[in-house]
Amino acid sequence: MTRLVFSGSGGQGIITTAVILAEAAVYQEGLNAVQTQMYGPEARGGAARSDVIISCEEIRFPKVIQPDILVCLSQEAYNRYYSIVRPGGLLLTDTHYVKQKAPVDARQVELDLYKTVLEVLGSSLVMNSCLLGGLAGLLRLVGMEALEKTMASRFSERYRETNIRALRAGYELVKDLGESLLWLPGGVKPKE
Repeated sequence: MTRLVFSGSGGQGIITTAVILAEAAVYQEGLNAVQTQMYGPEARGGAARSDVIISCEEIRFPKVIQPDILVCLSQEAYNRYYSIVRPGGLLLTDTHYVKQKAPVDARQVELDLYKTVLEVLGSSLVMNSCLLGGLAGLLRLVGMEALEKTMASRFSERYRETNIRALRAGYELVKDLGESLLWLPGGVKPKE
């Protein structure tokens, strides 16, 4: 069982990212998954959080208390949640929006998501799709083909190709990090 928390600001696509990951796990990979979400009263700029649990077994409780993987895409989210990542887990942040300060008993990975999507696509609006590609490369939990199929069904034709290009850019971003960063949660077979 793998527990993930995505956190950031409203408008960053946190909820969409979590939904796509959970749907890809269920509909494309044949795994069990649950996804829950919460956000502040402000649609944009307020706090946003989404929990995802992916498992080969039955999931009995949908809330994540201590995530295996914690993603923080804003400084506010990092300040609020960095301490909940489980010991030995993975804390993933974007270098543009988050400055990691406090030491935690987890692997801390900073990715240039914002910079990558600006360079590759000229827009930061698809940073969440770049994040998904990075997660696919680091975790091997849900495969790229599964994520691409799910995105193709989720996004209109107008946004589909841009999001898939951002997904691939995120995957390429972590490939350069080498296998030393590969973190595979227990209980789920790795995807190629």
